[in-house]
Amino acid sequence: MLSSLVRRLRPSLLSTRSACRVGLSMASVLLLANCADVYYYGPAGANSGRTVYLEGYDPGDSRYAGQPTDTNSWWRGDGVPGAPHVVISLSKQQAFFYKGGQLVGVSSLSTGDVDHPTPTGKFTISQKNQWHQSSQYGDYVDYNGNVVASNIDRNADPQPPGTTYDGANMHYFMRFTRGIGMHAGYLPGYPASHGCVRMPVDMAQAFFRNVSVGTPVEVRY
Repeated sequence: MLSSLVRRLRPSLLSTRSACRVGLSMASVLLLANCADVYYYGPAGANSGRTVYLEGYDPGDSRYAGQPTDTNSWWRGDGVPGAPHVVISLSKQQAFFYKGGQLVGVSSLSTGDVDHPTPTGKFTISQKNQWHQSSQYGDYVDYNGNVVASNIDRNADPQPPGTTYDGANMHYFMRFTRGIGMHAGYLPGYPASHGCVRMPVDMAQAFFRNVSVGTPVEVRY
């Protein structure tokens, strides 16, 4: 199945089960000399209707001409000392990463939609799983890997005969409360998840590298 092939290639290719490819571009911004190590990331591509995972690509590639660029996300935290702390703003749809009180990164987000709100409060990272898959949300696929029903909720959507459940990929998963965590995912520009905190893959990787079990996470409006 295509999904099996994608998973075998996970270290080098973050993709959807439908192999829909979108990208990350370096924003066209001027960087001050002392900020040369600040990286900007942005999603490009259309929503396939499923969870789309963002990959790196060459911004000069004509296939991505005219795609939107996220100039809000940046990272300058690797090697910076200090205890990490993450603040998630639902109203701004951004996550702020601090080390020792110093802001070292900002990520654009897509948090829970109106029917699946991301809980507010103070939490800590309780689990890290680089290749996490959802046990509740995903697709029902047939023997050949063709999607029979997409974006299903196993608790609500009956499984068609002859299909298997294919859990949604939630790569670089950082759980901070039951069933909810930060992970790489598609950002349509508004709250659209089932409660989790979706991030561009490069930002999810940066956050994942720099948090540990026990790292404080505060979710506020």
